[in-house]
Amino acid sequence: MDLAVRRRRHALFLLFLLAGIAMSSWVTRTPAIRDRLDLSTAQMGLVLFGLSLGSMAGISCSGRLVSRFGTRPVIVWGTWLLIAGMATICWGSVLASVPTVTAGLCAFGAGLGVGDVAVNVDGTDVERVGGKTTLPALHGCFSLGTVLGAGAGMAATAAGVPVHWHLAAVVLLAAGLLLYAARAVPEGTGRTAPAAPHEAAAGTRRPAVWKDRRLLLIGAIVLAMALAEGSANDWLPLLMVDGHGMDATAGSLVYAGFAAAMTLGRFAGTFFLDRYGRTTVVRASALSGALGLLVVIVSDNAVLAGAAVLLWGLGAALGFPLALSAAGESGPDETARVSLVAVIGYVAFLVGPPGLGFLGGQVGLRPAMFVVLACVACAAFLAPAVETGTRGRRPAARQPAGKDVPATADETGPA
Repeated sequence: MDLAVRRRRHALFLLFLLAGIAMSSWVTRTPAIRDRLDLSTAQMGLVLFGLSLGSMAGISCSGRLVSRFGTRPVIVWGTWLLIAGMATICWGSVLASVPTVTAGLCAFGAGLGVGDVAVNVDGTDVERVGGKTTLPALHGCFSLGTVLGAGAGMAATAAGVPVHWHLAAVVLLAAGLLLYAARAVPEGTGRTAPAAPHEAAAGTRRPAVWKDRRLLLIGAIVLAMALAEGSANDWLPLLMVDGHGMDATAGSLVYAGFAAAMTLGRFAGTFFLDRYGRTTVVRASALSGALGLLVVIVSDNAVLAGAAVLLWGLGAALGFPLALSAAGESGPDETARVSLVAVIGYVAFLVGPPGLGFLGGQVGLRPAMFVVLACVACAAFLAPAVETGTRGRRPAARQPAGKDVPATADETGPA
């Protein structure tokens, strides 16, 4: 792997780390922000809908933006929007203003959605040109960022640091990381040349990827596993505080344990993928996540529930990156395929948790998590959809773009 590719991989590691720190910094302070805004669980779910709305708006246009401009400008401007959203959340906390915090979450989510699809497309391209499995480790850096952010959030909560000062420090850190990392991301990745008139008329330029049955099954897997991750990101501290009687610091500690388990699962993922293959890893992940969720829901022992969160985190670790890699290699038009699966995942990751908030307001957060448990259990049965016909996960070289090559599972190289 040459120096330029290594620098590019390191830049992507930093960008994923940045997103993880930003996300967990918000998550660990949700109890404090809820108290600052004086909101109920159901009302907090409505505020979180701002995050979901912004994210879905960003994701819905990200694929088209990448196809038109390439990944670099989409990553840069999406991340700046994320940073601006966090700054707005800071200001809303100072003012104790629900509309300002909601608007900040909307901008934060839009930046996260736009940038995340683009950085995953860039990551699949790095796998291709570098010939090395990359996406699990990249997502591991996101999880590492959540561990670091959760640790800082827990310390800030224990020390009584006001939310706005904590998040303002994260804004400055994120801006510095972006300015440093953006220089190594090349121009042009993911950009698609406009179709010639005769190609557009014949419908050969861009197949309807949403009609691909295997791709939709991959999307169902990522929907379930992203819901498992997203529900923890939005509700785990409050689930521990309200559902198991922990204090805010202990709730943040449990979330840090969840993030640490996801980090371990993602960094160790390459070994297990090469040894056992995707189907086995996805099925084991789903079963681990389902077991952890079941204990969290039914156990009245707070210590046991906190320990079960580790199984929940391990189970949710590899679903998203594995699905994105499988989607990218499932046929032609990699950008469209990765974007479609990412959109499906984000529907669960960001729209699902506010729905759980509304349901939790009626039946309680613990019973509401049965919805997540059912989805994760279903993913175990759909696991064969991510298999490519090879045991390992090491990417193989692809034919140049535009060359007519049969798009079979065995002949198409990994994303």
